[in-house]
Amino acid sequence: MASFISGAAFGSAMFSAGFHHPSVIIAQLKFENFHMIQAFLTATATSAIVYTIAEKFNYVNLQPRSNSPLGLFAKYDGNIIGGGMLGGGMALASACPGTLLVQLGAGVSSSVFSLGGAILGGIAWTGFLGKLINKHAKSADLKSDAVLVGDHLGLSRSATLVALEAVFTSIIVLTTLYAPAAPEPKLLGAVGGLFIGLAQAFSILTRRSMVGVSSFYEEAGQLFWWILSGFKASSKPTSFRNTLFATGMVSGVWLLAKAAPELVGDVVVETSPLMATLGAFLMVIGARIAGGCTSGHGISGISLLSTSSMITIASAFGVGAVVAAGLS
Repeated sequence: MASFISGAAFGSAMFSAGFHHPSVIIAQLKFENFHMIQAFLTATATSAIVYTIAEKFNYVNLQPRSNSPLGLFAKYDGNIIGGGMLGGGMALASACPGTLLVQLGAGVSSSVFSLGGAILGGIAWTGFLGKLINKHAKSADLKSDAVLVGDHLGLSRSATLVALEAVFTSIIVLTTLYAPAAPEPKLLGAVGGLFIGLAQAFSILTRRSMVGVSSFYEEAGQLFWWILSGFKASSKPTSFRNTLFATGMVSGVWLLAKAAPELVGDVVVETSPLMATLGAFLMVIGARIAGGCTSGHGISGISLLSTSSMITIASAFGVGAVVAAGLS
């Protein structure tokens, strides 16, 4: 029940921040306005403070996000490749794994196709691709580890946190003052991001864990193969927690949209059904290769000061910007 309620809080916060607008995703990737990055950075900065306080009082102690080595060219090659696929898929689908569910709850037409593509991605990952990658990692004896950004910079965790908060605050202030404002939503990005950060606090308080969405699609894939096997015990998903969280997200958005329809606004869909399906498929595969998405690696992973998360999200936005520019 805690996962469902936490999902409802997170989904409602993202909806309030305007992430049900596909145009918000595309406008950010094209640098036409900075609403998305303002909300994203505010949510991450708030999450980092919330987690630090919770850890200080010994309420929770989470490990940074591990890297995802593929053994191709670098220690973080899985984060680079997976992050790039995630970003490219975001540009095609005008959504990320989390905002897809927010769009679904808000009744955005393209979200039905995106959901189909994302679930197909989860089916492909759990049935074939994930097994191949895991088999290769095992045969190549690839090891993952969790390294803080400060370890590379020679900074303590406290100093790294202060630097992160300073950089994020500077970007938020500068883009709010000097970048073009988004026509939709009307709510300032930083205010929406604060709501998302508070939803993160609720997740830590109720579940002693941080938010993440892409694992839901993997769980959906496991459920598909379990049903196809005739409900064999050996194929049964180990948990339905992520499904409850995702269902809570959609439900929370739907209820809030019904209670306050003015929050929906004028939704502009900037992708075709084919692109929505293909993009969602691509971004889910990428997120699973990288070990997380814009929620798990972004809002949560970066707030834990994880190197792998910084690299994944930088790759996602970098490739996403290139793909979005190419679609113009």
